[in-house]
Amino acid sequence: MDIKWKRFSYSITSKIIAFLITVFCFSVAITLFLNMLVLGNEDLSIVNEKSYYQSDDYIHDSSQVIQTLDVITQVYKSEDHILSGGTITDDEIAQYEEELYREFEFSSSYDQELSPAGNRGRFREAYADEIALAREKLINEDLDKFRAEMKSLKKYQGVIYYAKKGETEFTNSPNDNKSHFKSAPAYMIFEGLEEEVFPKEMNVYLPKMALKSDEVMYIAFTDEFIKPRLEAWNETKTKVNNMLYWLLGSSLALAAAFIWLLFIIGRKPEDDKIHLNDSIDKIYTDINLGLCALLIASWFGSMAFLFRSEYTDITFLVTLTIAAAGLILVLSLVKHVKNRTLFTYTLTYKVFYQVFAFIKDVFNSGSTAVKVVLIVVVYPIIAGLGFIMLPITIAVAAWLALKKVEEFNAIKVGVKQVKEGNFRHTIVVPGEGELALLAADINSITDGLNKAVESEIKSERLKSELITNVSHDIRTPLTSIITYVDLLKSEQDPEKIAEYVEVLDQKAQRLKTLTDDLFEATKASSGNIPVNFEKIDLVSLITQGLGEFDDKIQENNLEFKLNHSSEKIHVRADGKLLWRTIENLLLNIFKYALKDSRVYIDISDAGSDAVLTIKNISAYELNISASELMERFTRGDAARSSQGSGLGLSIAKSLIEIQKGSFMIEIDGDLFKAVIHMPKES
Repeated sequence: MDIKWKRFSYSITSKIIAFLITVFCFSVAITLFLNMLVLGNEDLSIVNEKSYYQSDDYIHDSSQVIQTLDVITQVYKSEDHILSGGTITDDEIAQYEEELYREFEFSSSYDQELSPAGNRGRFREAYADEIALAREKLINEDLDKFRAEMKSLKKYQGVIYYAKKGETEFTNSPNDNKSHFKSAPAYMIFEGLEEEVFPKEMNVYLPKMALKSDEVMYIAFTDEFIKPRLEAWNETKTKVNNMLYWLLGSSLALAAAFIWLLFIIGRKPEDDKIHLNDSIDKIYTDINLGLCALLIASWFGSMAFLFRSEYTDITFLVTLTIAAAGLILVLSLVKHVKNRTLFTYTLTYKVFYQVFAFIKDVFNSGSTAVKVVLIVVVYPIIAGLGFIMLPITIAVAAWLALKKVEEFNAIKVGVKQVKEGNFRHTIVVPGEGELALLAADINSITDGLNKAVESEIKSERLKSELITNVSHDIRTPLTSIITYVDLLKSEQDPEKIAEYVEVLDQKAQRLKTLTDDLFEATKASSGNIPVNFEKIDLVSLITQGLGEFDDKIQENNLEFKLNHSSEKIHVRADGKLLWRTIENLLLNIFKYALKDSRVYIDISDAGSDAVLTIKNISAYELNISASELMERFTRGDAARSSQGSGLGLSIAKSLIEIQKGSFMIEIDGDLFKAVIHMPKES
């Protein structure tokens, strides 16, 4: 079943069906969209309207009638009232006069040197006629507004009304009985603060009237007004709903067909490879994109022409034709995206690749003399062949020449810096040409010189510190030995002699320890210690070691906290050398840890490595860095009053490194932390 479905889905028939569905649905959706939104042929708000009485048209018409009646009865009343000046107030005349005065201020009659009163007098003389006719002008304006309001009422055929405010009554109905108005299909009754509206669903959409107790307003909408509008509303709502259903259905079908087409395009039933066999696929992708842009521009141009010439009936056919051509080009681009050739199969890439490959070959091969000759010979040929592009070729040549001069100057400055002793200077020349290789070689030389100088300086410093520290550590017990030997020569008391011999033995053992540690540090750092790798249980090793040092733990009143993620963590190491490292760390703890404190030992699994972390609080102030503490003959106590040689950490680091592990220490205030990474046994 799967094979049959695969054969059908990848077949040419399936692709044609999906193509046709995509083009058709796209054209339908675009045409509907243009008709509904862009052209504004249909009012989409009608979709949310439940009845005609809640529609925007009915609400607008009824509100307009209410507002017009309110203005007529409240302000204008009648033509006689307007002609008698009943609508004109002194404030309006004064405002009109102020508008004339502002006009006077910008005229040539206004004198900046006169006082405001003087200018006001000149204004009255200049605008005497206008001021005299101000009342008449305002009356005429109100009369025009009144007639416009009356005209707006008359356009609503089938609307009868009766309004009374004070002594003013205004109506177009011979019967002003309220029951007469309530017999209409739709009506609005306003009496004082009371109101009655039918149908009731439109009540919330109408403006609220604030009438006095003796004021009324009756408005009725007869069948002459309601029926044609109701039929038009029902027809429009049905049409818009159908268009929305078509738009939604075509959009869903378009999405499904297009996604399916994107998946199957370029594939064949016999394999899962992407096939680029069509003649369309041989068009370079950048040219393809240009054609797509041209089709889009032609569609917009066609639509603009059709809308201007009112030939909108063929919008679907034009869209269908352009969409079919565009989809063919888009599917070709999709094939190249799947084949990962969208960028590499462009005419621009091909041309520039060839040009830059040639330039790169010229600059990355052959001698400098050959390159110069090729540039001198080839450039005039290129400039001659591309005469129209001559300014561009000259600009490119100038840019390349400037880049090479900048690279040469960078090398020259760098060599001068090195000559003056600045071994940290780096010459930056990008690329792979001869100048870049030359700069890299010079940088390598300066790096080597810099490392050699740093190594020599560090070596001299270490030698000086080594001599100083060794001299100090050896001189102390040696001085004691010489002193007690002199005392023995003249001492006759056997008890005193025994006491002196015991001190001599202690100092001799101290000298032996120093020389043994020095010898072991030398062997560890040189890597001459044989390593026998075996499978070591790190948890058991630590547990046994703590058992052996139980006396020292009790003596220093230290509390050890051992934490590990599992019962057994095996590492690949030399058991003796690993224990020697851990022993050195534990001895350091017994020498330098704060008494009555805790020591934390954590063993964790870090994937390919096992991590051993030992933390303790130092009894001495750790005012040195971790790197300094790792150096030979460096102790945690700056006064060097402890019995350590200062070689323990250096020996531990060397022993771990020859076992393919890593050793580091961290210092945070008085917290000392040693971290060992060892490879796990696979």
